[in-house]
Amino acid sequence: MQWKTKTFENLSLNEFHNILQLRVNVFVVEQNCPYPELDEKDKFAWHFFAVPEEDPEKIIAYTRIFKPGDYYEQAAIGRVVVNPEFRGKDLGHELIKKSIETVESLFKTKEIKIGAQTYLKDFYESHGFNQMGEAYLEDGIPHIHMIRK
Repeated sequence: MQWKTKTFENLSLNEFHNILQLRVNVFVVEQNCPYPELDEKDKFAWHFFAVPEEDPEKIIAYTRIFKPGDYYEQAAIGRVVVNPEFRGKDLGHELIKKSIETVESLFKTKEIKIGAQTYLKDFYESHGFNQMGEAYLEDGIPHIHMIRK
């Protein structure tokens, strides 16, 4: 497996297509949540993802990373997703761990904010995130803000 970090401008058309395909397949289709997946934030996000050595076009895990001030006041990680074909192998833990390391390396900060689906609270707490405030609905799905310092 190979991990990549790219700005929007440095993504190939195939990479961007495959990232969007994974996000739509999981966040819209699998979670049965019709919402506008495409937004302007992709253009200034850093795209962090894993591909298998044998198929470098296949996205198997992905996050979208933002420098402080571009999404929240703090650095941010979002659109955390593991390809369904690769679940059950602790790839989600590796993905979030490496995403945190990437934020710290790129932006020289340890403070990271996320908007997490509430059912993933324990998962994110295991990576040092703590809940901030009350639960809220985003696109009909319960979420919480969490921060890591």
